[in-house]
Amino acid sequence: MQPSEMVMNLKQVFLSVLIFGVAGLLLFMYLQAWIEEQHTGRVEKRGEQKLQVTSGWGPVKYLWPVPRIMSTEKIQEHITNQNPKFHMPEDIREKRENLLLNSERSTRVLTKTSHSQGRDEALSNTTGSPTEKWIEEHQGAKTLFNKFSKMNWPVDIHPLNKSLVKDNKWKKTDETQEKRRSFLQEFCKKYGGVSHHQSHLFNTVSRIYVEDKHKILYCEVPKAGCSNWKRILMVLNGLASSAYNISHDAVHYGKHLKKLDSFDLKGIYTRLNTYTKAVFVRDPMERLVSAFRDKFEHPNSYYHPVFGRAIIKKYRPNACEEALINGSGVKFKEFIHYLLDSHRPVGMDIHWEKVSKLCYPCLINYDFVGKFETLEEDANYFLQMIGAPKELKFPNFKDRHSSDERTNAQVVRQYLKDLTRTERQLIYDFYYLDYLMFNYTTPFL
Repeated sequence: MQPSEMVMNLKQVFLSVLIFGVAGLLLFMYLQAWIEEQHTGRVEKRGEQKLQVTSGWGPVKYLWPVPRIMSTEKIQEHITNQNPKFHMPEDIREKRENLLLNSERSTRVLTKTSHSQGRDEALSNTTGSPTEKWIEEHQGAKTLFNKFSKMNWPVDIHPLNKSLVKDNKWKKTDETQEKRRSFLQEFCKKYGGVSHHQSHLFNTVSRIYVEDKHKILYCEVPKAGCSNWKRILMVLNGLASSAYNISHDAVHYGKHLKKLDSFDLKGIYTRLNTYTKAVFVRDPMERLVSAFRDKFEHPNSYYHPVFGRAIIKKYRPNACEEALINGSGVKFKEFIHYLLDSHRPVGMDIHWEKVSKLCYPCLINYDFVGKFETLEEDANYFLQMIGAPKELKFPNFKDRHSSDERTNAQVVRQYLKDLTRTERQLIYDFYYLDYLMFNYTTPFL
């Protein structure tokens, strides 16, 4: 065989191998993409199915009534599968993520096992690499995360300390309080049989405010007296001399109060198990109507452009250009369509989110359950019980829009009359767990 022929044969072999190699690579890439597509499709399908099961209905344009009485399994599913995702402005979300990172970093320093501490001592005599130090810190954080994940949920309930309550006039209030606590506790025992905590810890405690001096944890429920409660916490913290001298902006935008998710895991755990935990709730229908009136019937630089525009765009046929631009003038029926839609154009908001997803009453056993319907009485009893200054009384003024009539049962009926019976039923079903947990009367639908 001539040398030139040998060279030609080698070239042919090389080209054949190259072609087969490229073909094999392309086939592998195609198969990998196909497998990922199939997996993603299954995950999305399961997610949609879970969403439909959790919400209890499909998209709002296919409104149909669901049974008013849910099974025990269905109620347990509502309680255990709670992982709230709120619509949150980007800057706030970034601050929150940084806060979580800082909390975890500080945890790593505080919570190392004896084994990792021993390794620290050994490494302190040498110049450890950044990788070695990171591994040790990661192990320290992992240890406490594991410890907290094994924490017994729900958090234990404690007998209320009534030694500071001297006045007999609180006897009826105290009896009512004990009934509320017992009712909620029995409800959670019956329906909230959770063996695993399925929501992220920081989400669970993100609505809880901390007052260290009097050892109070207060879970914020918007439209249930939360603005005045935050004023009271500021006074108890020594940040103000009177609740009546604190403006709305100072309460909500001043960042004067600490939240429980700003602490490291050890701080969260300690406070949950030693502080007096309080939550104040409100009839779900009243709270919903109150939120709508506050956010959509008055000028608002956030809710109109963020929520209003999205709601009008999706639920108002032939909307005018001005409404699509500024988002003002949302109608209550449009707002309800948004609320009940499993494919909302914009996320949920704390002002109309369920209390069961804001405060997790079957994971955190609250020592005190107040109600908006008896707000002043409950709040002043609580203040006396925790040893607040005698002159400190819960303020009874309306935080904003003081000239408007307070949202009550009569006002709610005026708004509900514009809805169909099916829509009213679905609102009730949406807040079904809140109605059950806090023993509210079923509304006339």
